[in-house]
Amino acid sequence: MRRLRYPVLWERADRNWKRTDERLTRLRELGVEPIVGLVHHGSGPLGTSLVDDTFTTGLAEHAARVAERYPWVRDWTPVNEPLTTARFSALYGHWYPHARDDRSFVRALVTQLRATVLAMRAIRDVIPEARLVQTEDIGKTWATSELQYQADYENERRWLTYDLLCGTFDVDGVVGDWLRLIGADDDNLDWLLENPCAPDILGVNHYLSGERFLDHRLEAYPPEAWGGNGKDRYADVLAARVLGGGPVGPGAILRDAWQRYGRTVAVTEAHNGCTREEQLRWLRDVWSAASAARAEGVDVCAVTVWSLLGTYGWDELVAKGLDSYEPGVFDLRSPSPRPTALAAMTRALATGEEFCHPSLDGPGWWQRPERIWYRPVGDVASPRRRSERRLLITGATGTLGRAFTRICADRGLACRATFRDELDLADEESVLDALSCLRPWAVVNTAGYVRVDDAEHDAHACYAANRDGAVALARICASLRIPLVTFSSDLVFDGEAVEPYVESDPVRPLSVYGMSKAEAEQAVLALQPEALIVRTSAFFGPWDVHNFAATVLRSLEAGGSVDAACDVVISPTYIPDLVHVTLDLLIDGERGIWHLANDGAVTWAEFARRIAEAAELATDGVRAVASSALGWDAPRPRSSALGSERAWLMPRLDEAIARYVACARAPRTDHVFAFAGYETAASPGRGSSTPDSSGPTGSGRGGRRYSHS
Repeated sequence: MRRLRYPVLWERADRNWKRTDERLTRLRELGVEPIVGLVHHGSGPLGTSLVDDTFTTGLAEHAARVAERYPWVRDWTPVNEPLTTARFSALYGHWYPHARDDRSFVRALVTQLRATVLAMRAIRDVIPEARLVQTEDIGKTWATSELQYQADYENERRWLTYDLLCGTFDVDGVVGDWLRLIGADDDNLDWLLENPCAPDILGVNHYLSGERFLDHRLEAYPPEAWGGNGKDRYADVLAARVLGGGPVGPGAILRDAWQRYGRTVAVTEAHNGCTREEQLRWLRDVWSAASAARAEGVDVCAVTVWSLLGTYGWDELVAKGLDSYEPGVFDLRSPSPRPTALAAMTRALATGEEFCHPSLDGPGWWQRPERIWYRPVGDVASPRRRSERRLLITGATGTLGRAFTRICADRGLACRATFRDELDLADEESVLDALSCLRPWAVVNTAGYVRVDDAEHDAHACYAANRDGAVALARICASLRIPLVTFSSDLVFDGEAVEPYVESDPVRPLSVYGMSKAEAEQAVLALQPEALIVRTSAFFGPWDVHNFAATVLRSLEAGGSVDAACDVVISPTYIPDLVHVTLDLLIDGERGIWHLANDGAVTWAEFARRIAEAAELATDGVRAVASSALGWDAPRPRSSALGSERAWLMPRLDEAIARYVACARAPRTDHVFAFAGYETAASPGRGSSTPDSSGPTGSGRGGRRYSHS
């Protein structure tokens, strides 16, 4: 790291100088230059407001205090993304002061820009050479010809932060006309034009969600995409979902900024809230675009990998709590920050090395033909595909194998699922032949014996599939240096622990099935220490009609009943969540034993009741009984609840059950369902955007989803 955007936030610093002193001193010792931010989003301490002039003087006073305390800091961002903050706070009403009108929007923007000018004056009184690194989310709007006037307006409005700071705002342009129409305060605008504070570096934040398409043909879109400007009604959707040629991307935005202002530009955020390979692909595309622009003569000085430590709550615009977390270069859900694949990629880019992870062989979802959800505009371009290295999945016909195949296809990960006649785990020669021929970049072993009770009477078959097959695969993978993922079970434990089991707890299986899995774990790690072994529990999912959850739903919907054990505690696991997290861990290069189950240990009976509640069915059809009454042949641990000392990466159980019920009741399609808020190429709705339009004739009443794919 050479530079780090670092917060010395107005609302926190006065009561936390000690912590800030320690961190900035440490950065200085490490030779990392901070770019100090004073207001990221929001309006500073309680009692301040974006539509109150005290914001400007208050921030200037805070800036002076920070500069006096850290006179060696050269780079400053007094207010992050003023235009974006004004939109979300005073046009769409998401953030304080929750206004929803044009005049409040303009006032909030002007207030932040006046505060930026005054803050930089205060800083430069202490540090004359201080530089302004001004960030803004710069997108682009496309439209049908009937709405081109709205797109023209939005494409001019996006530059307001820089135009007003640089003193280049065209008072007679389309945005100037609109400002006069709504009765904006001319004195404040004039003050900004008379007191320019041109950024030393124009920080461009550009997201996939920043490119929009406006369409007057409402019938082609779902109602949640409908919006308007007071004159026309129209749909507002991601351009990537409509434009046949795809979005223009960050390269075009950088060139636009350079041509408009002729000032040094930088990518100051490059985040994609998505699955791991899509995060890698987006960073690759941003880096390539910045490098190409620089080669063409654009003065691009940096690419910021945002965010280093991930983000909390951004899938709901930080307006509904901070429960959801998206990892960045590091994942904070481990006891100490865990480097993801982005860390390796960032290190390679920073040192001029090539980063060649196999998941980068494929294009991002924003480039694949299946990205089109609505009536396409123009011919749909297919990306140039190079030879893609494949993931090999054993157990093509099993529940887990089928889920991996579906989700890999949805995530754009080339894969090959094998059947027993082409890869027989009971025959090492067959394994060697298949792997030598297919040369996968990794193997995911989903094959195995799954009938827990039958295993008590067929131990030979159980051990052959669960232990011997995994051992053969590990031996061949180790010899060919191919990463391996294989699955184990909560039934390796005896159930006597009071707390949920973590990865290092000793195994004491009670059943033949549990013994086969425990022995497989030990043997696989002895042969291939870098293998990834996932312990999990009690599968349920949308594509398997034979799992416990499906049985409960089917029985209760038919007016029947279901018996469920009330004395056995488990950690139910939603299969799509399990597959997504496993793939992320594989791409990250993780190894050893990991526990993956949805967060929430329950008895079988409680699990059944929660399914009924999520489906709005009566729970009296769930009959809680002792496990001894169910006729199980294999002994079960009283509690096999899974915890983790490495990281808890899976979503909450109640959330998973809700998604399961919604999927189970949805019309049958080929869609792969979204995981924990990530938008996938075939899961409309979760990552879609709500209408976002204000214009010459009125204000929008929605808000774009921010920083997500």
